[in-house]
Amino acid sequence: MALFGIILIRYFLVAGGMYLFFYSPSRQPLLEKNLRQNPSWELIKSDIKLSVLSTVVFAIASAFILSAYNWGLTRIYSDPHQYGLWYLGVSYVLVLILQDTYFYFTHQLFHHPSLFSWAHQGHHRSRYPTPWTSFAFDPLEAIVSSLFLITIVFILPLHFITLIAVLTTMTIWAVLNHLGTDRLPLSFPHHWLGKWFIGPEHHSLHHLKYNLHYGLYFTFWDKLLKTEDPKFVKKLNEQRTGEVEHI
Repeated sequence: MALFGIILIRYFLVAGGMYLFFYSPSRQPLLEKNLRQNPSWELIKSDIKLSVLSTVVFAIASAFILSAYNWGLTRIYSDPHQYGLWYLGVSYVLVLILQDTYFYFTHQLFHHPSLFSWAHQGHHRSRYPTPWTSFAFDPLEAIVSSLFLITIVFILPLHFITLIAVLTTMTIWAVLNHLGTDRLPLSFPHHWLGKWFIGPEHHSLHHLKYNLHYGLYFTFWDKLLKTEDPKFVKKLNEQRTGEVEHI
């Protein structure tokens, strides 16, 4: 119950805070383009309900991981010098890459017609996502998502700091990716190195075109397996060229 409360409060603080900042009427004049109408409260309430259900799943998964750690069954460690300080950064990046790979292929699987209606459709009720959509998973998808961390702590040595960093990154990234198509510039974060990272514009296209853009953090699987919208890449290149000419 304690973990459920912590995870739920984190969701409301991060998603709610980002929603208030980017969707409040006072914010709109600061943006350079016309904004869509704010989403209906019915869709937001639907996203929140699914997120609460997902929180139950994530809390159970977290409790299982902590129990397994107490029983000495995981490879979680507490001494940062046990594998060297350098390993903290390396293991963090490695987990993000593995999680992105796991997410890409399971995400694509959930879009199969035989699974979509009862495993992933809830997340797509919001055709134009908001921060509230970030953890609006159907129960099965939440279970499959949580299985990654449950599995990885038995395979890879991970410090508690690394786990917290991964969970924090996952939360912030999920909320950013669901800001919508008009809350940040198209170029965010798609400049140079940033073109290899998922951003709000990139992921918003997935909510409009279900068969494209399956990644979580990185775009390389979409690029490699040809599931990145070529029109999106062209639009980015045109904008980048226009900015260089302007400078």
